[in-house]
Amino acid sequence: MDISSLNNISSSYIKAADALQGQTVSGNEKNDSFDSVLKSAMSMVNQTDSLQNVAEQEEIKYALGYSENTHDLTVAQEKANVALQYTVTVRDKFLEAYNQIMNIQI
Repeated sequence: MDISSLNNISSSYIKAADALQGQTVSGNEKNDSFDSVLKSAMSMVNQTDSLQNVAEQEEIKYALGYSENTHDLTVAQEKANVALQYTVTVRDKFLEAYNQIMNIQI
């Protein structure tokens, strides 16, 4: 699926996925190194953790009665849910690639 045709993207997750998709296997450029891909994945994990914390804070505020706005709570929960699903998918792809590499016979 080519997501580069989407315009006006504000999600850092989609931008990161598009950047990863555009990389080649050559390994000659700095952006194509495994280190940069791993750092990008770790950045996504940190962003997911941050979104989970925001959702938890919104839940606590709502439960304690400090906020009656269910819209903010729902938005925070959905952002955290989507980020977590995306992170799990990236993790699964990393594990799949690792298993394929480990099964290569030399």
